Amino acid sequence: MAADGFYADAILPGTAARMAVYADAAPALALKAIADLSIRADLSGITHLVVASCTGFVAPGIDQRIARSLGLDASVERLLIGFMGCYAAVTALRSARHIVRSEPAARVLVVTVELSTLHLQAVDAVEPLLAMLQFGDGAAAALVTAESHGLALDAPFATTLPDSDALIRWDITDRGFAMHLSGEVPARIAAGLANPDFASAATGGRDPATIDAWAVHAGGRSILDAVAHACALPDAALADSRAVLHDNGNMSSATLMFVLARMFDRPIDRGVALAFGPGLAAEGIGFHSA
Repeated sequence: MAADGFYADAILPGTAARMAVYADAAPALALKAIADLSIRADLSGITHLVVASCTGFVAPGIDQRIARSLGLDASVERLLIGFMGCYAAVTALRSARHIVRSEPAARVLVVTVELSTLHLQAVDAVEPLLAMLQFGDGAAAALVTAESHGLALDAPFATTLPDSDALIRWDITDRGFAMHLSGEVPARIAAGLANPDFASAATGGRDPATIDAWAVHAGGRSILDAVAHACALPDAALADSRAVLHDNGNMSSATLMFVLARMFDRPIDRGVALAFGPGLAAEGIGFHSA
C-alpha cells in the first residue's frame, strides 16, 4: 500500500470521505463498462437506464450522473437499485425484462457498479478479514431489448432461507460500510438446496440435471462448492463463476454480469443465473441463447 494511499493513515477514512470517492469513481467506472459495451452493441435510442449499486450513496444519484455523461435525453426513465447486494444484478435484469415486456420498443441500458474496496475495515478477527479480502471493484453493462440477439431472459424467480437474515449484511458505520459474511453461509446454502422445495424455488422449478449453463454469483469458493455439491454438478459446470472469482474477486452486484458475459456466445438451451445475498435470499433468472 502506498504511503500516500487512501488507507495510509492510522485512522481509516470516515464514511464521508469514502462517499466522496464513490461519487466520482463509481460513475467513471460505470462509463468504462458502457464504453466497452458500445463496441459490441448499438447504444443509440436508449429509453430506460437501470443502475444497481450497493457500495455508496450520493444525490443526485449515480444514475443521473451516468445519464448526463452519456448525453441521454432528459426523457429517459431511470431506476436506481441500491443496497440489495450480490443479487442486485438479477433485480436489474429482471426489471429491464419487465420494462421490455410491457414496452416492446424499449431499449434498456443496465449497469452494475461496485467499489467494494472503499469499505475496508480495521479488524483483527479472521472471518471479516477473509470476507474483505475476496471483494473487489467492478462494473458491467448490458443492453436489454426485444431483439433476438445474445442471451434471452426467461422467467425470474426468488426465495429466502428462513431464519438467515443475519448471515449476510452491510452495517453503515462512521468508518464506511462494514460487510458481514458469516462462515455459516455455505453450509446454510447447501442445506437449503438439499430441501426439494427450496431447491426448486432456487432454480425456478428446473431440474438441475436439465440445466446446461450455470451462471452462479461468485460469492466465494466455498459458496460455489456448496452449490456444486448440493446440485450434484459436474466439475466444469461452475468454471465461468470460478474464473471470474479468480480474476476479479467478488464484485458484489457486478459479479454475475461478468459470469454471464463469458457465456454470451455459447449455445445455451436452459441456463440459470443465480445469486445469494442479504436475506439470506436467493434470486435468479432463466436464460437461453436467442
